[in-house]
Amino acid sequence: MSTDRNVPADQADIVHPHAIPFIVVHLLAFAAIWTGVSWQALALCVGLYWLRIFAIGAGYHRYFSHRAYSTSRLMQFVLAFLAQTSAQNSVLWWAAMHRRHHLYSDTELDAHSPRQRGFFYAHVGWILDTKHIKTDLVRVADLAKFPELVWLDKYELVPAVVTVAMCFLVAGWSGVVVGFLWSTVLVYHSTFCINSLAHVFGKKRYVTGDDSRNNWVLAVFTMGEGWHNNHHAWQSSVRQGFRWWEIDPTFYVLRALSWIGVVWDLKLPPPSLVRGEHRLGARVIERTAEQLAARFNPEPIARAIAAALHGPELAALQESLARAQDRASEALAAMHLPQVPSREEILAGARAMLAKTPSLDEIVDRAHAMLLAAVGARLVEAAT
Repeated sequence: MSTDRNVPADQADIVHPHAIPFIVVHLLAFAAIWTGVSWQALALCVGLYWLRIFAIGAGYHRYFSHRAYSTSRLMQFVLAFLAQTSAQNSVLWWAAMHRRHHLYSDTELDAHSPRQRGFFYAHVGWILDTKHIKTDLVRVADLAKFPELVWLDKYELVPAVVTVAMCFLVAGWSGVVVGFLWSTVLVYHSTFCINSLAHVFGKKRYVTGDDSRNNWVLAVFTMGEGWHNNHHAWQSSVRQGFRWWEIDPTFYVLRALSWIGVVWDLKLPPPSLVRGEHRLGARVIERTAEQLAARFNPEPIARAIAAALHGPELAALQESLARAQDRASEALAAMHLPQVPSREEILAGARAMLAKTPSLDEIVDRAHAMLLAAVGARLVEAAT
C-alpha cells in the first residue's frame, strides 16, 4: 500500500472528514473553561507530555524509524503503545512516513518539506492530506512481521482511549481535558515543529543535501530531537546532540536503560563525522550540487552567450553542443566563455552556502558540470 504518489500541492485534500478529529481535539481543549483546572490534571498534563515526547523520540523515531539501538520484543511493544497514546497515528504509519522523509528529504517526494509546499503544509497539512492516510507496509516490512505491531496499526486509537480513561479515573473531566487533551495538543505541535521549523530556522553544521537545521530551542522541548541537522548527517545515531553541550535527554534515558539491560547496541556517529571530516555519500553530493547549481540561472547566461557571439559563431557552438549531447558540459567548459561562471566562482558560492566538508571539491565539480549542461541545453533549444 504505497503512498509515494507525487501529487501536486494544489491538489492536496486536507478539507476532508479525516481532518475532523484533529480539529476537534484542539477545540475540546477549550472545555477547561467548564471543567476547571485542578492540580491533579496539571500534573497529568506535564507528566503525559514528557512521557509521550520521550516515547515518540526514543520509540517512533530512533528505534522504529532508524533502528538506532536494540531492545526486547516486550519493550518494543511498550514503546509503541506509549507513543500511540499521543494519537499521532500508528507506529507502522509513523515509521513508514519518516523513512520516506529521509529518502526524499526536501525534494518533491518529501511528504512535509517547507521548501516544496510551504510552512503550514509541512507543519500540519500533510497529516490531514488524504493521500497520506494509508500505511505503507512495504516501507516497514521489518516491523510488519510483528503481529502485535500490526494489531496496533489496525486499532491505532486504543492506547489513546486507555489513556483518556486513566485520566478520567485520576482527575475526572478536568483530567481528560487538561491532562490528556492539553498535553496531546502540545505533543502534536512540538513534534510537528521538527518537520517545519527545524527545516527553516537554525544552524547547519553538516552538509546533508537538505534544509535540516539544529535548533536548540526545539531540542529543549523535544528532549533532543531539535538537533535535526546532526540527525540528518547520521540518521542511525541514537545520540542526536553530538557535542557535550547539545542537550539530548532522550539519549541520556536510553543510555541509563542500557546500563540495566533494557536496551543495548546503542549506535553512535563516527568520530570523523562529528569532527566534520567524514566524506559524503553520492546521493548527498548530488543533491547538494543541484542546490548549488540552482544559485546560477542558466537562462540569462545562455542569452548573454548568444548576444556576444556573431551568427556563424553561435551556430557553430550550437551545432557542437548538439553533437556532444551528454558531453555538452565538457565541450562548453573547453571554450572558456567569459559569460559562464567559472569553477572558482562556484567554489566561492559553495563556501558561502555550505558547512565545511571534505567533499567540497566533488560538490563544486558536479555543480559546475550541471550548470554547464543546463546552459548548453538552452543554447541548443534556442537553435531549434
